[in-house]
Amino acid sequence: MRDLLYPNHSFLPHVPSEPDPVRRAQVAMLKPLPKRFYTDVGVQLYEARFAITLDGRTARTPARHVLSLPTQQAAALLAAEWEAQVGEINPARMPATKLVNAALDHVSVQMAEVAADISKYVMSDLVCYRAVDPEGLVMMQAEAWNPVVEWAHQSLGVSLKLAEGILHQPQPPEAEIAMRHAVDRFADPIALAALHVMTTLSGSCLIALMAAKGVVSGAEAFSAASIDEQWSARVWGEDAEATQRMALRREEFMTALGLLQAVSPG
Repeated sequence: MRDLLYPNHSFLPHVPSEPDPVRRAQVAMLKPLPKRFYTDVGVQLYEARFAITLDGRTARTPARHVLSLPTQQAAALLAAEWEAQVGEINPARMPATKLVNAALDHVSVQMAEVAADISKYVMSDLVCYRAVDPEGLVMMQAEAWNPVVEWAHQSLGVSLKLAEGILHQPQPPEAEIAMRHAVDRFADPIALAALHVMTTLSGSCLIALMAAKGVVSGAEAFSAASIDEQWSARVWGEDAEATQRMALRREEFMTALGLLQAVSPG
């Protein structure tokens, strides 16, 4: 579903499919970037929404929808990305624009499918799969993930079963139903797309939902989702490529959360 909703084609030259964000950036760098063709970036009202304008003309998505958002705060995030392009336009440095393109072109016409894709994560959520050892990792996971499991019980009425290792642990069917009820509250396609990005990046719809609801901060959410990487770095030392990959994941996660909060303030 992520490949369908967030294809690597953009409003700019095509970048071949590549799951590794570092490699994807490297591939993108090999292609000549287009020159910045506009002088002024603005935001103007368009059919009760806020549209991005380039030299007074409304910008459009790859599917030719007007690049517009429901709040001025959200539109300002995209306008800042377009304004930040100096000399050349680099899509890799425009994550909010990429997400909104996907929301308007793809998510808006398959809201139910996207909501279902997010909801099914609860049946194999990251926080339910615990290490058996070493003790330090076990303790780190428990400290970060037990509050998530407890929040799911208190807020969603879901009693999740924990597993040791990676063998699949079936969850009660009502868990997915409860998660779907929570996800369906995200009625704006941009907010739903952002929640989907946060879920796939973290491997946890519960962590993503807690961040979206403001129960935890974005930094706290991403930290909880990257316990295993933190442990590896602590034991084996930091690896430059792994650190860069995590930094890119964190940036994309925080961008999605910021856009979600701007689209649905409060």
